[in-house]
Amino acid sequence: MSQPFPIVHNPAASRFELDLNGELAVLDYQLTDQKMFITHTGVPVSHRGQGIAAELVESALAHAREHAYQVVPICSYVVVYLRRHPEYVPLTRPQS
Repeated sequence: MSQPFPIVHNPAASRFELDLNGELAVLDYQLTDQKMFITHTGVPVSHRGQGIAAELVESALAHAREHAYQVVPICSYVVVYLRRHPEYVPLTRPQS
């Protein structure tokens, strides 16, 4: 699903954001020793069910892949997303 507004990486806040006409959808993470701990994904109730959380996760995973971060999913949504998208599972293993 293509959003009318771009997902923005906000490294100062350690999150990916999508402004939905004044409502903010976010994916929060923490970086430690080349590990990206994804801690929370949140989408305003009025925008749920539109694939926005998946787009946030995909942006974060693309960023992790680009920077060779090991992904540590703490957020329950991300855990389920990874089960449904096994192509991303290699990102959850330590990089050699």
